[in-house]
Amino acid sequence: MAMSEMPVADEEAGPYGITTGPDGALWLTFVHSGRIARLTLDGELDTFPLESAECGPTVIAPGPDGALWFTRFRDHRIGRITTAGETESFPLPTPDSGPFGITAGPDGAMWFTEMNTDRIGRITGTGEITEYALPGTGSYPSAITAGPDGALWFTLNQANAIGRITVHGDIAVHPLPTAGAAPVGIASDGVALWFVEIAAGQIGRISVDGAIEEFPLPDRTAKPHAIVAAAPGDCWFTEWGANAIGHITKSGQITEYGLPSPSSEPHGITVGPDAAVWAALETGAVARLARKPGR
Repeated sequence: MAMSEMPVADEEAGPYGITTGPDGALWLTFVHSGRIARLTLDGELDTFPLESAECGPTVIAPGPDGALWFTRFRDHRIGRITTAGETESFPLPTPDSGPFGITAGPDGAMWFTEMNTDRIGRITGTGEITEYALPGTGSYPSAITAGPDGALWFTLNQANAIGRITVHGDIAVHPLPTAGAAPVGIASDGVALWFVEIAAGQIGRISVDGAIEEFPLPDRTAKPHAIVAAAPGDCWFTEWGANAIGHITKSGQITEYGLPSPSSEPHGITVGPDAAVWAALETGAVARLARKPGR
């Protein structure tokens, strides 16, 4: 499969999150320069500065309102940008909460994690925020995704577990079999949830009834970071430590594709409007991996 890279910023800007927007373009967060970027498939790039260059935009996701929503980890706000580039943001009720993951929920709201304060948040299109406290402290909730069961699923990086929250706020926690695995990214393939274990060098799968499987990577120091599902049993993930993009099937078969530039720090990953896999490289580029039919 063909792999290519496209520069989008200097290495100080830090492309981090990436998603496909409703307008058929790719949207990125520049975590170190406080900007959101829009990238078309033919390479046209527009960037939109936020009101604070230090706000730390991190994960970005399309919302049910046709806009893009993103977390601002450093100034503890949730941001919103329209496809025309109009921005606004909403402060979180809990100070120093450190929002990180964000996803659209089945209830027409956006759901997000608060890493510093052990909470899951919900924000409506008008900015009304509700927070749900997790059991325990220091769990470091990280990525979050909508599951096939109508609930939200999230990783608990320091509690070494996968969490589930219903739209009514009911919470369940599923401990991982591997100690110290430190899960980060999570995605739904429409059947089950897939997640990465950055410290254990494994990919995990959890069914909606809580059954967990783990699949070791060839390089256990690869530090998988983010994951996206293209279809049931067809998932792609970034390997921050191995400088690669990985693929895993339902049976656990893993294939890895090295990135052209060394030490490019791949983080966010998405399936683009062209059906290719795109990854944000924190050193200033995006990578594109053309998929074979059926993969």
